[in-house]
Amino acid sequence: MKNYGIVAIRASIVFIVICGILYPLACTGLAQLFMPSQANGSLVSNTDGEVVGSALIGQHYDNPAYFQSRVSSIDYNGAGSGSNNYGPSNPVLLQRTKDSIEAWTTANPDVPVSELPIALVTNSGSGLDPHITPASAEVQIPRISKLTGISQERLHELVKKHTAGRDLGLFGEPRVNVLELNIELQTMIAK
Repeated sequence: MKNYGIVAIRASIVFIVICGILYPLACTGLAQLFMPSQANGSLVSNTDGEVVGSALIGQHYDNPAYFQSRVSSIDYNGAGSGSNNYGPSNPVLLQRTKDSIEAWTTANPDVPVSELPIALVTNSGSGLDPHITPASAEVQIPRISKLTGISQERLHELVKKHTAGRDLGLFGEPRVNVLELNIELQTMIAK
């Protein structure tokens, strides 16, 4: 009986060392070697080299002169993700959507509500989506042009430059990373 106990303890120690120490260290080392940016959180820096966010987590922008992200029911809190999972007839969702449309109308009087992409007034499943559709970026251009003095043509070029296509040409939809777009917009504003 004593031998079985000693064998069990030795096996546990061996598996703790292999699975709890060596394997995680090997995975971390390989990730740092082959994809260091992703392994460190896909951090994005501004032109001064200051880290301003992650390319994987959306942010809220208070300044109307910048491109705005999708609505987030969790206020872009990266500690957890998710949404309220309200059904389309839920009064809370309907009111939040109406409020988002009103805020849009106030901030963008030159763009009719009929041209407002639904993605700008609804949140993603995670509430952390860092991307918007190219149409969601394009519809914000009149407001941004008016507030920054940058021509609409230059802003259209900026959106086009930051539009990523489908993954492998097949999967997903074209998208624009709002943080990266706003970093370049900030550089344009500063000039």
